[in-house]
Amino acid sequence: MTTDLKMLAFSAGLTAVLWLPYILTLIVKAGLMPALTYKADGMALPDWAARAKKAHYNAVENLAPFAALVVVAHLSGAANAATAAAAVTYFWARVAHYLLYVAGVPFGRTVIFAISWAAMVCIFWHIVTL
Repeated sequence: MTTDLKMLAFSAGLTAVLWLPYILTLIVKAGLMPALTYKADGMALPDWAARAKKAHYNAVENLAPFAALVVVAHLSGAANAATAAAAVTYFWARVAHYLLYVAGVPFGRTVIFAISWAAMVCIFWHIVTL
């Protein structure tokens, strides 16, 4: 498996578990049955958990274009050392984005988001200049 595809798999796996902290917090705060039956919808979460939910949504929104770019680069033969480095950068930037967002670090999530976006632009560039 190429580095690009491995980072796609890791990014998908990361995104698949980012919901756990805020859902578990909702269950602890509201109880299992209210959380499972939508009675807890709209219940205020602690600030960090609300940020975790937003960070998860952001990860979901960005996974689709990243996945498309990695797959197109792979299938078109555009994948190379630069796209591999960009994919690794994207993955670690997404990890950092989640952590900084949840921690509420000012400007941190924005800078790291820009890095993950630039990694996608790099992969896109290698596809279109093939």
